[in-house]
Amino acid sequence: MQQDRILSMLGLAERAGKVASGEFSTERAVKSQRAFLVIVSTDASENTKKMFRDMCSFYQVPMYLYATKETLGHAIGKQHRASLAVVEEGFANSLIEKLKLADKTE
Repeated sequence: MQQDRILSMLGLAERAGKVASGEFSTERAVKSQRAFLVIVSTDASENTKKMFRDMCSFYQVPMYLYATKETLGHAIGKQHRASLAVVEEGFANSLIEKLKLADKTE
């Protein structure tokens, strides 16, 4: 149930134009300090996970591993997405709360 809330909130954020998706856009959002949250798919390659873990740590952006590439992409109405950045603070804070809850229940 919690998972559906996270995915539907990502869909809302995408429709509001507050999501940068795909590795290049996500990386650009983090490096330009527009990203308030990064989500990397659980089935992304280890290299991708490490790259975003290191980058998010350096730029102090919260990062979570969540859902599969297919599920993340579907949630925002696109093809498979290994990563996405939320570039609006309100959406990001709300998603972080839900992601923390999801971590506790798994």
